[in-house]
Amino acid sequence: METSFIRLVSVCFLLTSSFTSPHSLPIPPLLGVHPLDEKYYGSEVINCRDGSKSFTRDRLNDDFCDCLDGTDEPGTSACHAGKFYCLNSGSTPRFLFSSRVNDQVCDCCDGSDEYDGSVNCPNTCIMGGNIEYKTIHSFSRVGDLGQIDREQSKSGVNLDDLIQKLTGLKILIIIQVVLTFTVVVFRILRRRTRSKRRR
Repeated sequence: METSFIRLVSVCFLLTSSFTSPHSLPIPPLLGVHPLDEKYYGSEVINCRDGSKSFTRDRLNDDFCDCLDGTDEPGTSACHAGKFYCLNSGSTPRFLFSSRVNDQVCDCCDGSDEYDGSVNCPNTCIMGGNIEYKTIHSFSRVGDLGQIDREQSKSGVNLDDLIQKLTGLKILIIIQVVLTFTVVVFRILRRRTRSKRRR
């Protein structure tokens, strides 16, 4: 009885999905597109913004650069000249270079630039949280580096503090080496002048 009911439901689902035209389904919001530009991408054939070509809607965000200006790839890193739009609800919206999409660094505070699943980017856009987000969560990769990020947030140490400390340590070591070199040169010169006086 249960199996026949499941079969009946699956057959009904297949029939309704086969009679539904693709044009009657709502178009999902486009990834990496400014809300004012969504209408531009609404037609079935879309022109490149530079006027060089046109492409069909199925080539939009297909990870292959058809337009030199990046019009066809607003949500991928396929085009060098492309721009990705971060909506950042609750914070400041911004555009990124498309090379920053899925590069395993959380650039948008809403995490929309890392949608491939290799990075865990929590949404920290509330009240302009993108400054903290960038410094604390820039290494929140899934796997081993995610563990480092959790340990880092527990200890209260972030990457920028470590870089500043290492830079200060590097400067201190350089100063010590210069001072030591100066003292050694001074002693050598002093010994030479003493030996010349004795002769």
